[in-house]
This record gives sequence, C-alpha cells and structure tokens, in this order.
Amino acid sequence: MLKVFLVEDEFVVRQGIKNKIDWKSHGYEFCGEASDGELAYPMIQKLKPDIVITDIRMPFMDGLVLSRLIKKEMPWVEIIILTGYEEFEYAKEAIKIGVAEYLTKPINSEELLKEVDLLADKIEEKRREQEIKEKYMLELEENSLKERKELFQHLVTGGKSMAELLETADRLDMDLSAMWYNIVLIKIQFMNQTHDEYSNILIEIEERMKTLDNETNLLIFDRNLEGKAFLFKADSKEELEQIQKDYIDRLKAIWADYENVRYFGGVGEPVNRLRELPGSFEAASHAFAHRYLVGESLILSSRELEQRTYGNQEEFNIRSVNPKQIDRSKMQEFLKMGDKDEVVYFIEEFFHALDNSAMNSSLFRQYITMDAYFCVSDFTEGLGFARDEIDAPDAAAGILKSKEDAVAYVVRILTKALELREKAASNRYGDVVDEVKRYIEYNFADEDLSLNLLASHVNFSPNHLSTIFSQQTGQTFTGYLTDYRMNKAKELLRCTSKRSSEIGLEVGYKDPHYFSYLFKKTQGMTPTQYRSEKTGKERGE
Repeated sequence: MLKVFLVEDEFVVRQGIKNKIDWKSHGYEFCGEASDGELAYPMIQKLKPDIVITDIRMPFMDGLVLSRLIKKEMPWVEIIILTGYEEFEYAKEAIKIGVAEYLTKPINSEELLKEVDLLADKIEEKRREQEIKEKYMLELEENSLKERKELFQHLVTGGKSMAELLETADRLDMDLSAMWYNIVLIKIQFMNQTHDEYSNILIEIEERMKTLDNETNLLIFDRNLEGKAFLFKADSKEELEQIQKDYIDRLKAIWADYENVRYFGGVGEPVNRLRELPGSFEAASHAFAHRYLVGESLILSSRELEQRTYGNQEEFNIRSVNPKQIDRSKMQEFLKMGDKDEVVYFIEEFFHALDNSAMNSSLFRQYITMDAYFCVSDFTEGLGFARDEIDAPDAAAGILKSKEDAVAYVVRILTKALELREKAASNRYGDVVDEVKRYIEYNFADEDLSLNLLASHVNFSPNHLSTIFSQQTGQTFTGYLTDYRMNKAKELLRCTSKRSSEIGLEVGYKDPHYFSYLFKKTQGMTPTQYRSEKTGKERGE
C-alpha cells in the first residue's frame, strides 16, 4: 500500500483533501499531514511516504524549498504541487526540481485522486523495473562468479588458447593485458572461533580488503575453501614486485587487527607471458603447500622456500634420525584441510623438510612410508571407511626400491584419502543441499527467496553455499530455483485455467512481465503458447 503525505497551510483545504477521499479503499495509506514545509520535512524523513502532496505558498518553508530537500535526500519520493498561482516561473522551477505534477487550485477530490492514481501506476512501474533489474543482476553476479573461477583454472592450467582467454576476460570486464604477471595464493584461518563469529569476522575482513582493490594492477579470484588467488600485473618486473609487496604489506596490516586470525600465502615466480602463468601458479602452489609444515602466519615466496628447503643441508646419517621426532601432525593437518591439487606439492615439501638425502636410505623410506600409511589409514577409518580402502606399502612390489617410488606411493594414498574425505563431505553437504531443496519446495512462491536468505537458514556463507550447491547439483542456485519455478508454472498452465499473471504470482514472480520474459527465455515460448501447445496435444489436435 503506497503512503501519501499532505502539506497544506490552509486548514479547511487540508481537512477536505484528507477526509473527502477514502484513501484506504483506493489502496493508499494517508500517513501524515503538516501545515508547512518546516514541520513537514522531519516527519517525511521519518515516515518515508511514496507520494507527497504539497501547497507551494506556505509560511516558514514553501513547497519548492521542501520539494528540493525531499528530492535531494529521498529521490524516489514523487511530489504533487498544488497552487492557486499560475505563474510560469513556479512551474519551471518545479520541473527543474523533479516534481511529478503541478496542479492549480481549486481542485476537486476526483481530479486529485485521478492524478494520484496515475502517479501510483508510475511508481509501481518503476518498482517492477527495479525488481527485474535486481533479479537480473543477482543472476548475472552468480554466473559471473562461476565464470571467473573457470577463467582462473584455464589461466593456470593452460586449458584455453590465448584468444579464448582474452575473449572470456573481456566478457567479464577484466583486463588481462600486461608485460609481467605473478600469482599469489592466500588463505586466512580463524582460530578458536564459532561458525557465526567466523562468518562475521570474514565478512568484515573482506569488506576491508575490498578497499585495497586496484583493478589496474590486480585481479582477484575466489578459490572457495582454498582462499583467494591474486593475479598481479605490471609493465616491468621491478614494478610488479613493488606493487605486490605494497599490497601484501597492507593486507598484513588489516589482518594484524584480528587476534585469532592466522594467514598464509604462497608467492609464485614472475613471468612475462600470459601462457607462462601455469609456471607461476606451480611455484606459488609449492610455497602455499608449505603452510601445513609451519605454525606461524607467513607469506612465503618460492625463492624463500628454496632457501629454506635446500640451504645448509648436512649429509644424512640414518643413525641420527629419531623417528619419534618426525611430526605426523603436519600430515594429519593436510588430510583435514588440504586439497587434491596440492598433494604433490605438499609431499615434496614434507620430504624436503625432513631431509632430502634421508630418502636415499631404504630403511628410512620404509619407515616413512609405513608411518604415512598408518597416518592415512587412521584418518580414513575415522571417516567411517574400512582400512583396506588404503593400499598398504609392499616392498616386493617395488614401492620401497627408490625415493621416487616411495614419494609416488605416499602421493597415491594421500590422494585416495582426500577422495574419501570428499565422499564423506559430499554426504554431509548432501544433507545441507537436501535442506536447501526442501526449503525451496516449501517457499518457492516467496518472491524474496534468495541465496543470502538460504545461506542464513543453513548457517553457511553465501559463497560457500553457492559452491557446495553447484558441486552437488551441477547447477547454480539461481538456475535451480528458476527451473523449479518454471516446472511448477508449466504444471499450473497444463492443469488449471488460471491466468498467466496469477500463475506467475503463485510461483514467486509478482511482476507478470518478468514472469513472461523468464518463461520465454527458459522454455522457448510464452506461457500462452505453452498452454495452447500442451492442451492441443492432450486433445489430440
């Protein structure tokens, strides 16, 4: 129901407009009145009416000044000015301010109501257009997020040609052109936080990080649970490294404000061709995988990693190795938090951290592979899987005959463990997705149903839920909801004689124009054409 506010200094006129029109029966709420602009303005700020009817000549503050103030603070409010003065200058000023109607007094109730009705239609049309725009933008944003993730994967795997990469980037309004590139992988973790606290802090940190965005030299890609990837660009290697350093320093300053936040980053090697980005990504991934081997917050470059890993190594002596000192917790943490794409990087860093020359000893290889086996099998048993899901090390089969065979074996069993973890998580997330589907089933007619609303319902961040939903169903949330609503609409078109506008309302679309547009877009025909075709077939025509 639209709200109407009246400003008129003549008491008799004000009472006549207020009482001679049955506002409620015509679909309006008469929300307030005032005798001049000075009294009216704070009331209008508080009540936020949709339509203001005001006299032009009033004491203390006239209608033009009031209109100017309203339009400045609340530009959506429509204004009708009433006046007994027909000077052209008043009309020109009113139009300049953005007043919708300029009516001369005296005006009877029927004429005023007619003008209010016309204005109400205009307001409703604007609202419908805004709702369509917002829905379109939400759908566009979700699809764009998915395309950005896919673009990043193609950039770092070399799965697309240069022309295809540039075409996709152009469609996403992203500029990939530069002389030098580098990739930095970053993840922040929250220690000792509840899920709600974690979500609130993450939102706050991400909002602060957005203030640092500089799309000229930086593109940011969401990697879901694995944090974010930062693609730095510059015209020279020196400029690239300086931009990268300054940005990371500013990120660290933000994170330092949060006591329970731990961060880790892996910095790749600069490259001067877009098609060389997979090399930069691999270097960053090696450094990034080192986060399971250290306890402190750290941004580690591939060059620093090389110094840490290979510098000042002593010749290996098997007698000096104490198996109890080997930290199994690093592998356990990787099993809980790592990603399949990181297994190779993690294992390489894990063995280098122990002592690369140690792997030349068959005795040490036997110990470390057995320890990895028991660590992995304990983990998978904890997930509810049988121990024989993991292949035991078999010296006779050649697993322990060389360093390369031992590494390959540990990579294989860790990869298998993460696949089983994904399977278990899929079952767990399956319950969440099932709950989302149930919620859609019972609430699809609610026009306000959204990803944010459902994320709040299942206590997930919208981004996380969007990723899980897509992985589990193969569809975006918006796509699934649209399909569900369209199927319900087709059912109603086939089985009832309801009008298209009624059906649209029943499946969650208050605006019949938007419903018709979406139906044709997804089904290839209008609702009327669909009904005619289906009922014709059922009659055997």
